[in-house]
Amino acid sequence: MTPDGVAVAVMIILLFPMGYFTLATPAFLLVRLDIQPVAQLLRGMFNAHFVVMRIAGVIGTLAFLLDGRLAAATGVGLLTVLAIYGRPWFMRRMDDQLSARDAGDTDAPRRLRRLHWSGMLGNATLLVALLTSIPYIATSA
Repeated sequence: MTPDGVAVAVMIILLFPMGYFTLATPAFLLVRLDIQPVAQLLRGMFNAHFVVMRIAGVIGTLAFLLDGRLAAATGVGLLTVLAIYGRPWFMRRMDDQLSARDAGDTDAPRRLRRLHWSGMLGNATLLVALLTSIPYIATSA
């Protein structure tokens, strides 16, 4: 595969789950998070996103390393590390708020909503960074 082909393949591998998550999570802003099945679905979506980004990040990092692009591999590797170590941190906080909501804490859905917003904002920030890096990755060989 040509160097530009590797860059395009890695970008697609990374952009697909990030783009899907960016498009799917705002729908949860239209529903109340004190409804148990809705909150569990949101939790599952965040969990799946972290897992998929971990897998996509490892594949992308290895592809760039095998192609000899150390800078690009480092950038994608940082994204992978964030997905690996961010998942337990984020999911623990989400589980805490779900448990608090189930225990009768009336402020828990509001904190869960803030966590939802922070997850969307984090993903959007990483997506913008990845999109911004495309011209630099595609031209470096």
